[in-house]
Amino acid sequence: METHELMMTALRAIAVYIVMLVVVRVSGKRAIGNFTAFDLLVALMLGEVVDEIIYGDVTFAQGMVTIGVVAVAHYANSWLSFWDHGLDKYLEGAPTILVKDGKMQPKGMRKERMNEKDVMAELRINNVSDIREVKLAIMENDGEVSVLLHDWASPLRRGDIDGQERDRMTRATAAQDPSESEKSDSDHLLE
Repeated sequence: METHELMMTALRAIAVYIVMLVVVRVSGKRAIGNFTAFDLLVALMLGEVVDEIIYGDVTFAQGMVTIGVVAVAHYANSWLSFWDHGLDKYLEGAPTILVKDGKMQPKGMRKERMNEKDVMAELRINNVSDIREVKLAIMENDGEVSVLLHDWASPLRRGDIDGQERDRMTRATAAQDPSESEKSDSDHLLE
């Protein structure tokens, strides 16, 4: 290869890098976070176009037009999903229920091509060891599994305990005579 060709490849790579950086920033965090099917498609398409531009298989102008068209299509898809006219189900997909009330859902598992071992692995990743604790386990559009536990299975938080103690004190105070309440409060202070 001639030095001139190598320099042109380097310059094209820098130009494409700058353009792609602008496209990713304009596309938003969603484009670089967990991929939906459309996001993955866009990434693959842009990757292929960038490769063609860098190695000079297409002209720089053709590559920029292609990147612009893909970016506009991604932006339009995002807006169509945002407006939620029902198109997002077709463009982005819909969540699938894998576990409901502690029972695996074969229909959802079949749709996502998951067996029992796969579902249990996802539950373990979400710190669930007993499927009976699961109210819902859902395969989200981005491929992540969200797990909602039954109330009885959720760990207590400080606010839960503080709220229970506050409720107990309120009931105890209401049951006592106000003068008794003052007396018992002062007795507690003296103890």
